[in-house]
Amino acid sequence: MRVTRIAYSDALNAGKYAELVQQARRLGRVRSEVWQRYGSIAGVGAGLTDRQVRDQWLADGTYASFGVLANAWKETVRDAVSDISANLASAKAEVRRAIIRRTNDPAERKRMFTALATNRWTPDPFLSRQMRTHWRRGRNRTHDQIVVRADKYNTFVDEQGRLWLAVPGLQRRHMVKIPLSTTVPPTGTLRLILRGGRVEVHYQLDASLMRSSQRPGGDRVTGVDKGYTEVLTDSDGYRHGTGLGNLLTCESDRLKERNRRRAKLRSIANTAALRGDRAKARRIRDNNLGTAKRDRQAAQHRARVRTEIFTAVHRVVDKAATVIAEDLTKPFAGRKRLGKNVNRRLAAWTRGGTAEALRNVSERRGSALVLVNAAYTSQVCHRCGRLGRRSGERLYCTSCGVVWQADVNAAINILQRAGDPDIALHTPHHRVRHILQERTDRHRARLPVQDSSSVMAERRANYPNRSAMSTVGSRRQL
Repeated sequence: MRVTRIAYSDALNAGKYAELVQQARRLGRVRSEVWQRYGSIAGVGAGLTDRQVRDQWLADGTYASFGVLANAWKETVRDAVSDISANLASAKAEVRRAIIRRTNDPAERKRMFTALATNRWTPDPFLSRQMRTHWRRGRNRTHDQIVVRADKYNTFVDEQGRLWLAVPGLQRRHMVKIPLSTTVPPTGTLRLILRGGRVEVHYQLDASLMRSSQRPGGDRVTGVDKGYTEVLTDSDGYRHGTGLGNLLTCESDRLKERNRRRAKLRSIANTAALRGDRAKARRIRDNNLGTAKRDRQAAQHRARVRTEIFTAVHRVVDKAATVIAEDLTKPFAGRKRLGKNVNRRLAAWTRGGTAEALRNVSERRGSALVLVNAAYTSQVCHRCGRLGRRSGERLYCTSCGVVWQADVNAAINILQRAGDPDIALHTPHHRVRHILQERTDRHRARLPVQDSSSVMAERRANYPNRSAMSTVGSRRQL
């Protein structure tokens, strides 16, 4: 498994940034050319690899109009062809499902699968129609990226201990030196992304090589429950990442107010343009409706949330050799019944980020991650197994008469769910409810009657079993 790391430029000179922007725009035209020729059904018949595309462009002189160094546009061609292949593979997955639904004949399925795999599906009417449905014509919108091969850049440290990255510019033997805000030099192929006057340096590392530098995990088996106010609650009753809810709520409320003001300014600009005052409309759009500050604040918020999530997951793995978690990619049930403010805040909930952190941290630190079915884990009492009444952060069990902390109770249920032979990961929730009710009925049938009052004694004498009582009750209702 490979993980992506990002290094950022630190106080980059405006002239250097402008040169990188110019180079990225020229390489964006290269990407557009690749998508135009080979990112459609007409171009897939050629079946060319990135090397064949490069050789063809070198032969016909297409490369001469790019205005960038040879290695820069060749790496861009390779990256664009890889994107097209991934896009095509995603469409083929949908077409394979359509083939399975269409026919049960093994020979016919094999013929269609073979034609699909070898890109010879254009003569087949069904395959061609399906591919036109699922594979939309692509269009390049990437004009802010530069791909740099591993042997085309170098790093060095100046006298002040500052790390610099030198990448090729627009001219031969001219390197653009970028100061970085990290002390760890990037390795492998780099992807430079230009955003808001800053350069993001993306590179990949092998997670198996990183594992040796990570501190080992614990030796316990721990169940964890996802949360909004906190990242995780474990089965021992501890909360991890308690600042997540405040981060998400404050950011959501701030975005609501800011977008309301931006909408008002946009309305004023549109009204001014309709009245003929285009200068006023242009001033408002240039000075008040930009995206540089918005994108910068969004990136800072994502970094803070990511730090909170990964710190919480590391604390769980510190004591757990095996982490039992629910499927964190599933949305909240019954979300439409909540208020609009709650729904807006929950829309910013980073459950996918928590799932990613659990997967990556457990992989790097050598812990096992086990996903279980989370149906009714927040509504069932972990002691007696009966469905209780959930109200906010409390779970009221009508059988035990105990009020549980809902998240802790859910974490314990998730821990117990790992060894459940009847409830698998993908068991439907209605089947899970039926299983829980059956267990409750069996448990209730085994319990002795505690009430020794005269009324109960008379009932037991008249109706020695539950079936008789239920029959008489139904007759009285009739």
